[in-house]
Amino acid sequence: MAKLRHIAMQVPDLEAAAQFYESAFEMERVAEAEAPIGDAISLSDGVMNLTLLNFPDEGESGRINGADWAGLHHFGFIVEDEKDTTQKINAAGGKYFMKLPDYPGVDVETKFKDINGVVFDVSTHDWPLKKS
Repeated sequence: MAKLRHIAMQVPDLEAAAQFYESAFEMERVAEAEAPIGDAISLSDGVMNLTLLNFPDEGESGRINGADWAGLHHFGFIVEDEKDTTQKINAAGGKYFMKLPDYPGVDVETKFKDINGVVFDVSTHDWPLKKS
C-alpha cells in the first residue's frame, strides 16, 4: 500500500513561510535546496514532510500561476514498486507528467497527473523527516 508522506506548496517567500510553519506548528527544518528549477525548504513533523517551493521568474520551472501565488503544488506517495504503481496509475486513468532532473539536494521523483489534472509524485524513497 502506498503511503502519503509529502505535501509541497508554492510560496512567494520561502523564508517567511518556513518561519510561519516552524512557529505555528513547531515543525523542524530538515532540508534546503537551491536549484535552477527552483528553491525549496523542507519541514517535518516527524511523520509528514512539508516542502515549500519558490520558482524563478524566467526559464523552465515548476511554477503554477504567478510568482505571488501560494497554494498546493503537489503531494507525494512512497511506494514499494514504482513500475507496478505506474501501471496501476495508468490503468486508473492517470498520466505520466515528468521526472525531476537530478540536481544536488533535489529529490528525484516521477510526477503524474490524476484524472483531474492534479499533480502528485511517486517514489520508492522517503522525504526528509529529520535533519541529516
